[in-house]
Amino acid sequence: MLGGLRLTRQRQEVYNVLLECRDHPTVNMIFERVRERMPTISLATVYNCLEALVRHRLVNQVNFEREPSRYCPNLKHHGHFQNTVTGEVCDIHFKPGVELRQILDLPEGVCIEEVEITIRGAVLKSPLT
Repeated sequence: MLGGLRLTRQRQEVYNVLLECRDHPTVNMIFERVRERMPTISLATVYNCLEALVRHRLVNQVNFEREPSRYCPNLKHHGHFQNTVTGEVCDIHFKPGVELRQILDLPEGVCIEEVEITIRGAVLKSPLT
């Protein structure tokens, strides 16, 4: 049991794939990786495993506009950066001690319950390289 979820062999493999390579894979990427270990697993089973892991808050589903969902095992508060040239997604973290109220002009009395920050852009080469 993990987070109240009974971990079947299939769920464990899907979860392991997410923990081993934290590159925010899509369902198809996860399916290909799990299939290397479990050749008989179906895409439907991978979808069901991911749904259970998300529902029990063991992984996060990350959605980018008009793109397949991606999955992230990082449960700490963080955002995501998507490289518009390569499509790669990586975690971005908030600087210690900085609160969103310091950088956002929020209406008075707002209680923030959830934050999803996605930044898109290209990684430019440093002029020194």
